[in-house]
Amino acid sequence: MVMFPVNSERIDPYGNFRFQLLFGPDVVAGVSKVSGLKRTIEPIQHRDGGDLSTKRLSPGLTSFEPITVERGISHDNAFEDWALSVYNPEGAGLISLANFRKDITIELYNLQGVKVRAWNAFRCWVSEFTAVPELDANAGAIAFESIVIQNEGFIRDPAVVELPET
Repeated sequence: MVMFPVNSERIDPYGNFRFQLLFGPDVVAGVSKVSGLKRTIEPIQHRDGGDLSTKRLSPGLTSFEPITVERGISHDNAFEDWALSVYNPEGAGLISLANFRKDITIELYNLQGVKVRAWNAFRCWVSEFTAVPELDANAGAIAFESIVIQNEGFIRDPAVVELPET
């Protein structure tokens, strides 16, 4: 079986370190980590009265794991602004019922910077926002902010296809 139909000589899978995250049409600056996309279909057990002691399984409800996104703290307020559209400390009147959900896109690139895969997640909203990580004067680390994004499903973008590599 060939892993790459267009580039049949290629044997290496794509790396996981070249990617972009988009909130709608806008690229989010400085993202360094995005959790995986995971779908789970709950199995429903049932048994006919005339069956032996064997349970049957049918697909039930589908759920989608939250997506966690991390990036170094900067002066880009995209995470905070989106988180404030669901909760605002100045009152419920400042919550944006029209804008708190967004579709997001995760794009994967090869070593040449060519987009090789993309996934779209739908009706996303921020359920958790970490504005400041634990601070430690004895450590030499980057300060990261993070959001946890709830979603109602994702699909791979079929428009992104394998291109000949040079």
